[in-house]
Amino acid sequence: MSREIKQASNKLTKYILAILGLISLGLGILGIFIPLLPTTPFLLLSAALFMKSSKRLYDWLMNHKYLGVYLQNYIHHKTISKRSKISSLSLLWITIILSVLFIVDKLIFKIVLLAIASAVTIHILSFKSKNIK
Repeated sequence: MSREIKQASNKLTKYILAILGLISLGLGILGIFIPLLPTTPFLLLSAALFMKSSKRLYDWLMNHKYLGVYLQNYIHHKTISKRSKISSLSLLWITIILSVLFIVDKLIFKIVLLAIASAVTIHILSFKSKNIK
């Protein structure tokens, strides 16, 4: 493979990884507001994709006023702020309870939703808490 083709291929790969990182970032941000859409895995995936594709995007994400603090604490300390735990679990349970009471008809689906919410709650509570301003 010629050097120009290899460079073009590397550049295309970096663009694709950056685009996938942005999509993952968007899904992670949506996950903040949609309880069953996981935030942390998408943000971690974004960081990994940006690390491989764009130092500028990676630095922006890791130094972001809100997301950067969240990622830094998760990656380096395996902690989640008390505020994040409270807001995540509150939004999760409000959404699940409203869904079980007013949207989902079949008992099996209600049970599945409650089981998922319970598992997510246990997972979130398994992390150490850290007070973050």
